[in-house]
Amino acid sequence: MRYPFEVSYTELQAELDSFVSIIFSSLESEFLVLPKGPGFVEYPNFEKAYQILKKATNGFTSFNTSAILKAVKQAPLCLIVLRTILGFTPPEWAYVATQRTGVEITQGFARALDRRIRFSPFSALRLTQLTEKRLIALIETAGQLLTLPVVEAGIGEIHRLDKADTKEGLTSVQSLAQLGVPYAMLLYERLLGRPFAGHRDSVSELIGDSLESAIEDILTGAGISFRKTKRAEKIPGFDQAPDFIIPDEFSPQVVIEAKITEDDGTARDKVTRIQHLASLSTQGRHDESPRFEVIACIAGRGFGVRREDMKKLLLATRGKVFTVKTLDKLVECSRLKEFRTK
Repeated sequence: MRYPFEVSYTELQAELDSFVSIIFSSLESEFLVLPKGPGFVEYPNFEKAYQILKKATNGFTSFNTSAILKAVKQAPLCLIVLRTILGFTPPEWAYVATQRTGVEITQGFARALDRRIRFSPFSALRLTQLTEKRLIALIETAGQLLTLPVVEAGIGEIHRLDKADTKEGLTSVQSLAQLGVPYAMLLYERLLGRPFAGHRDSVSELIGDSLESAIEDILTGAGISFRKTKRAEKIPGFDQAPDFIIPDEFSPQVVIEAKITEDDGTARDKVTRIQHLASLSTQGRHDESPRFEVIACIAGRGFGVRREDMKKLLLATRGKVFTVKTLDKLVECSRLKEFRTK
């Protein structure tokens, strides 16, 4: 079996469908396993904080801001437990609290506080006057939302708090805390929320880093000079900086995009990005010969769904599409071999 990066562009065009199938067969997915990443909240710690919050609210029968604030100061992870009951992200909670209390809570503050707590879940918080004011606003807002039944949403809408543990305010919280939740309801809310979705989003960069690290190891092992760009970095000549530039941005000869996705819609966006890089490589060239070679290193089942998208990717890169399974051929089957020193 020959891969598209081993044949001429003419042969690639002639047997495009066959090469799409070959790439599909070499794609591997690791979506069943996620990295924990720094600040991962282990269940025993979460359950411990839950019990502290439960005690501070007398089994969720009362909602006293001062008592909850005291619990949060001593065991900050209680704040994340409270946020989880609401079902909000940190920025969403900050926004609602700002609207309801008039205390300005920026999204940056909300994210930073959440991260700080994850890294030190039971280290007593030392608060500035402003931070404590914001913390009180968050807790008061939670109290307002949880002590009253959910207002009915309009036709064709669903309220964010219309869920098993908050539909009837604290009464629902108490009921589930004492009796548990029917399995069908657990499954239904999981259907709406997707299991591990928040965590998967938070470690998306780590997942991408695994592929980039493998490429970096290959380039370093071959003694190839390269420039690895940072996220959202501005590079002259590129409106969207590629992940790797060989040998550097001042004289790009090869660019590499490393992309992982488990979603076909996201895969389409990533293909479009690589197509744009390919168009940049021929911009202003009368003979349409590329100014630099574009290489795509891909992983994840998202790329293995739409055949038409893979055709576009193969044509844009002139066959230089590598998967985790074929990364060992990256140097020898591309212009990278011209820069090899080892």
